[in-house]
Amino acid sequence: MNLIKPTVVFAITLSSAILFLLSFPNNHYLPRQHSMSMAPSFILWLHGLGDSGPPNEPIKTFFTSPRFRNTKWSFPSAPSAPVTCNHGYIMPSWFDILEIPVTADSPNDESSLLKAVRNVHATIDKEIAAGINPNNIFICGFSQGGALTLASVLLHPKTLGGGAVFSGWIPFNSSFTEQITPEAKQTPILWSHGLVDRTVLFEAGQAGPPFLEKIGVGCLSWS
Repeated sequence: MNLIKPTVVFAITLSSAILFLLSFPNNHYLPRQHSMSMAPSFILWLHGLGDSGPPNEPIKTFFTSPRFRNTKWSFPSAPSAPVTCNHGYIMPSWFDILEIPVTADSPNDESSLLKAVRNVHATIDKEIAAGINPNNIFICGFSQGGALTLASVLLHPKTLGGGAVFSGWIPFNSSFTEQITPEAKQTPILWSHGLVDRTVLFEAGQAGPPFLEKIGVGCLSWS
Protein backbone atom coordinates (compact mmCIF):
# COMPACT_ATOMS: atom_id res chain seq x y z
CA MET A 1 0.00 0.00 0.00
CA ASN A 2 1.38 3.38 -0.98
CA LEU A 3 1.19 6.13 1.63
CA ILE A 4 1.75 9.15 -0.64
CA LYS A 5 0.02 12.56 -1.01
CA PRO A 6 0.42 15.22 -3.69
CA THR A 7 3.78 16.96 -3.62
CA VAL A 8 2.33 20.45 -4.00
CA VAL A 9 0.09 20.14 -0.92
CA PHE A 10 2.98 19.08 1.25
CA ALA A 11 5.31 21.67 -0.21
CA ILE A 12 2.92 24.42 0.82
CA THR A 13 2.28 22.88 4.23
CA LEU A 14 5.95 22.26 4.92
CA SER A 15 6.92 25.75 3.79
CA SER A 16 4.28 27.30 6.02
CA ALA A 17 5.35 25.12 8.93
CA ILE A 18 9.03 25.98 8.84
CA LEU A 19 8.43 29.66 8.12
CA PHE A 20 5.99 29.74 11.04
CA LEU A 21 8.63 28.31 13.37
CA LEU A 22 11.27 30.72 12.08
CA SER A 23 8.98 33.74 12.35
CA PHE A 24 8.99 33.62 16.13
CA PRO A 25 12.63 33.70 17.28
CA ASN A 26 11.58 34.81 20.76
CA ASN A 27 9.00 32.06 21.11
CA HIS A 28 9.73 29.76 24.07
CA TYR A 29 9.56 26.84 21.65
CA LEU A 30 12.65 28.19 19.89
CA PRO A 31 15.66 28.71 22.17
CA ARG A 32 18.05 28.97 19.21
CA GLN A 33 20.67 31.71 19.15
CA HIS A 34 21.34 31.67 15.42
CA SER A 35 18.93 32.72 12.69
CA MET A 36 18.47 30.33 9.81
CA SER A 37 18.83 33.29 7.44
CA MET A 38 22.34 34.02 8.77
CA ALA A 39 23.84 30.55 8.78
CA PRO A 40 23.78 27.32 6.76
CA SER A 41 20.82 25.07 7.49
CA PHE A 42 19.80 21.51 6.68
CA ILE A 43 16.37 20.02 5.99
CA LEU A 44 15.90 16.25 5.87
CA TRP A 45 12.68 15.02 4.21
CA LEU A 46 11.51 11.46 4.98
CA HIS A 47 8.95 10.00 2.56
CA GLY A 48 6.10 7.60 3.26
CA LEU A 49 5.85 3.83 2.85
CA GLY A 50 6.36 2.67 -0.73
CA ASP A 51 7.67 6.02 -1.92
CA SER A 52 11.25 7.15 -2.57
CA GLY A 53 13.28 10.31 -2.14
CA PRO A 54 13.69 11.67 -5.71
CA PRO A 55 9.94 12.18 -6.46
CA ASN A 56 9.76 14.46 -3.42
CA GLU A 57 12.65 16.71 -4.45
CA PRO A 58 10.40 19.29 -6.22
CA ILE A 59 9.26 20.31 -2.72
CA LYS A 60 12.36 22.47 -2.33
CA THR A 61 11.46 24.58 -5.38
CA PHE A 62 8.61 26.11 -3.38
CA PHE A 63 11.03 27.55 -0.82
CA THR A 64 11.91 30.89 -2.41
CA SER A 65 12.27 32.91 0.79
CA PRO A 66 15.77 34.34 1.42
CA ARG A 67 15.69 32.38 4.68
CA PHE A 68 16.36 29.23 2.66
CA ARG A 69 19.18 30.66 0.54
CA ASN A 70 21.82 28.69 2.47
CA THR A 71 19.71 25.58 3.03
CA LYS A 72 20.93 22.13 2.10
CA TRP A 73 18.21 19.57 1.36
CA SER A 74 18.30 15.79 1.59
CA PHE A 75 15.66 13.41 0.21
CA PRO A 76 16.91 9.91 1.05
CA SER A 77 15.13 6.73 -0.05
CA ALA A 78 14.16 4.01 2.39
CA PRO A 79 15.68 0.55 1.89
CA SER A 80 13.45 -2.19 0.48
CA ALA A 81 12.23 -4.71 3.05
CA PRO A 82 9.28 -7.05 3.70
CA VAL A 83 6.37 -5.14 5.26
CA THR A 84 4.10 -7.10 7.58
CA CYS A 85 0.95 -5.02 6.99
CA ASN A 86 1.30 -5.68 3.26
CA HIS A 87 1.57 -9.45 3.69
CA GLY A 88 5.35 -9.44 3.59
CA TYR A 89 5.56 -7.66 0.24
CA ILE A 90 9.01 -6.16 -0.30
CA MET A 91 8.87 -2.39 -0.75
CA PRO A 92 10.64 0.81 0.34
CA SER A 93 10.10 1.04 4.09
CA TRP A 94 11.96 2.83 6.88
CA PHE A 95 10.77 0.26 9.43
CA ASP A 96 8.20 -2.50 9.64
CA ILE A 97 4.52 -1.60 10.02
CA LEU A 98 2.49 -4.36 11.60
CA GLU A 99 -1.04 -3.32 10.65
CA ILE A 100 -2.97 -0.98 8.38
CA PRO A 101 -4.85 1.19 9.04
CA VAL A 102 -2.65 2.51 11.83
CA THR A 103 -4.68 3.31 14.94
CA ALA A 104 -3.79 4.78 18.31
CA ASP A 105 -3.51 1.22 19.65
CA SER A 106 -1.55 -0.38 16.81
CA PRO A 107 1.44 -2.50 17.87
CA ASN A 108 4.92 -1.21 17.08
CA ASP A 109 8.09 -2.84 15.79
CA GLU A 110 10.55 -0.90 17.92
CA SER A 111 13.59 -2.90 16.83
CA SER A 112 13.35 -1.90 13.16
CA LEU A 113 12.34 1.63 14.19
CA LEU A 114 15.50 2.08 16.25
CA LYS A 115 17.61 0.91 13.34
CA ALA A 116 16.00 3.56 11.15
CA VAL A 117 16.52 6.20 13.84
CA ARG A 118 20.22 5.38 14.00
CA ASN A 119 20.48 5.92 10.25
CA VAL A 120 18.74 9.31 10.51
CA HIS A 121 21.01 10.31 13.37
CA ALA A 122 24.07 9.35 11.33
CA THR A 123 22.90 11.75 8.60
CA ILE A 124 22.23 14.53 11.10
CA ASP A 125 25.51 14.05 12.94
CA LYS A 126 27.42 14.20 9.65
CA GLU A 127 25.95 17.64 8.97
CA ILE A 128 26.76 18.80 12.50
CA ALA A 129 30.34 17.59 12.06
CA ALA A 130 30.49 19.59 8.82
CA GLY A 131 29.70 22.76 10.73
CA ILE A 132 25.91 23.18 10.66
CA ASN A 133 24.50 24.31 13.99
CA PRO A 134 22.03 21.72 15.38
CA ASN A 135 19.53 24.56 15.87
CA ASN A 136 19.44 24.97 12.09
CA ILE A 137 18.65 21.33 11.34
CA PHE A 138 15.07 20.29 10.58
CA ILE A 139 13.62 16.80 10.11
CA CYS A 140 10.31 16.55 8.26
CA GLY A 141 8.31 13.54 7.17
CA PHE A 142 5.01 12.25 5.86
CA SER A 143 3.13 9.21 7.18
CA GLN A 144 5.74 6.54 7.96
CA GLY A 145 8.36 9.24 7.44
CA GLY A 146 6.48 11.42 9.92
CA ALA A 147 6.55 8.67 12.53
CA LEU A 148 10.29 8.27 11.96
CA THR A 149 10.70 12.05 12.22
CA LEU A 150 9.09 12.03 15.65
CA ALA A 151 11.29 9.20 16.94
CA SER A 152 14.44 10.70 15.43
CA VAL A 153 13.87 14.14 16.95
CA LEU A 154 12.99 12.83 20.40
CA LEU A 155 15.88 10.38 20.57
CA HIS A 156 18.57 12.74 19.30
CA PRO A 157 20.71 13.97 22.21
CA LYS A 158 20.85 17.57 20.98
CA THR A 159 18.29 20.33 20.49
CA LEU A 160 17.50 20.57 16.78
CA GLY A 161 15.79 23.37 14.86
CA GLY A 162 12.51 21.49 14.67
CA GLY A 163 10.57 18.50 13.45
CA ALA A 164 7.49 18.48 11.20
CA VAL A 165 5.19 15.45 11.36
CA PHE A 166 2.60 15.17 8.59
CA SER A 167 -0.01 12.40 8.95
CA GLY A 168 2.29 10.52 11.30
CA TRP A 169 1.80 8.66 14.55
CA ILE A 170 3.62 7.64 17.74
CA PRO A 171 5.62 4.57 16.59
CA PHE A 172 6.93 3.51 19.99
CA ASN A 173 5.76 2.55 23.47
CA SER A 174 5.81 4.72 26.58
CA SER A 175 9.12 3.24 27.74
CA PHE A 176 10.83 5.30 25.03
CA THR A 177 10.26 8.46 27.06
CA GLU A 178 13.02 7.38 29.45
CA GLN A 179 15.53 7.86 26.62
CA ILE A 180 14.53 11.44 25.79
CA THR A 181 17.11 13.97 26.95
CA PRO A 182 16.26 17.44 28.34
CA GLU A 183 17.96 18.87 25.24
CA ALA A 184 15.73 16.85 22.89
CA LYS A 185 12.64 18.15 24.70
CA GLN A 186 13.63 21.66 23.61
CA THR A 187 13.18 20.78 19.93
CA PRO A 188 9.82 22.18 18.71
CA ILE A 189 7.55 19.89 16.72
CA LEU A 190 4.91 20.82 14.15
CA TRP A 191 2.10 18.25 13.94
CA SER A 192 -0.47 18.11 11.11
CA HIS A 193 -2.94 15.36 10.24
CA GLY A 194 -5.82 14.99 7.77
CA LEU A 195 -9.28 14.44 9.20
CA VAL A 196 -10.19 11.79 6.61
CA ASP A 197 -6.91 9.88 6.50
CA ARG A 198 -7.84 6.22 6.01
CA THR A 199 -4.32 4.81 6.28
CA VAL A 200 -3.09 6.47 9.45
CA LEU A 201 -6.38 7.14 11.20
CA PHE A 202 -7.00 10.58 12.64
CA GLU A 203 -7.19 9.06 16.12
CA ALA A 204 -3.59 7.90 15.75
CA GLY A 205 -2.43 11.36 14.76
CA GLN A 206 -4.61 13.03 17.37
CA ALA A 207 -2.72 11.17 20.10
CA GLY A 208 0.53 12.92 19.19
CA PRO A 209 0.17 16.49 20.54
CA PRO A 210 -1.17 15.43 23.99
CA PHE A 211 1.68 12.93 24.29
CA LEU A 212 4.24 15.61 23.47
CA GLU A 213 2.66 18.06 25.90
CA LYS A 214 2.73 15.42 28.63
CA ILE A 215 6.46 14.83 28.29
CA GLY A 216 7.24 18.54 28.04
CA VAL A 217 7.87 18.99 24.32
CA GLY A 218 6.63 22.14 22.56
CA CYS A 219 4.13 21.21 19.84
CA LEU A 220 2.23 23.30 17.30
CA SER A 221 -0.62 21.38 15.70
CA TRP A 222 -3.39 21.71 13.14
CA SER A 223 -5.62 19.36 11.15
